Amino acid sequence: MSRRYHEIIDDLRTAYDAGASRRDAMGKSPWKLAERAAFLERLPARGRLLEVGAGTGQDSVYFQDNGLDVVAVDLSPAMVERCRAKGVEAHVMNFLDLDFPPASFDAVYACNCLLHVPDADLPAVLDRIAAVLRPGGLFFLGVYGGGTLTGEGTFVGDSHDPPRFFSFRGDEQLQEFARRSFEIVDFHVVGLDESRFQSLTLRRPA
Repeated sequence: MSRRYHEIIDDLRTAYDAGASRRDAMGKSPWKLAERAAFLERLPARGRLLEVGAGTGQDSVYFQDNGLDVVAVDLSPAMVERCRAKGVEAHVMNFLDLDFPPASFDAVYACNCLLHVPDADLPAVLDRIAAVLRPGGLFFLGVYGGGTLTGEGTFVGDSHDPPRFFSFRGDEQLQEFARRSFEIVDFHVVGLDESRFQSLTLRRPA
């Protein structure tokens, strides 16, 4: 039986609070920088962007430095403090509690965070993200998964304590989830095996 998001959120918060300093010191791979830049090119100048699962705010700073009005959210208070220290507006929120008015944002960015949402709750999370996007707004959804990465549960060898829950989805399965709330603008894969990354640019229907 699939676990539910509310059952794993406390462990995720503890793991990410403890790992905030280490993660803030980590650089980004060139392919991640390329994915981020490609999404920026699709966005309107001076638009408003929400980053969910923002971590230490490195991506939020990038979008803010490129002229966007950025709001960051993360379930980890330690991560949110890192965002704020970088000059980013940030709030402690989880994916099911995005406390913003409808159609508040021109874009949403979520990189390697929705893989912590169980399949049972992913449709509700995607609906919530769609709700805060304006009609026609774009959503970047990037996660590891597919290929040899399948199934749900804690990840063997995870460097975080407690070990984090992951939900890895096949390409067709992930796109099927996405189509329930969005139109698919682009889907492609970067990398192989445990570094296989599924990149989706999605649009809220007008």
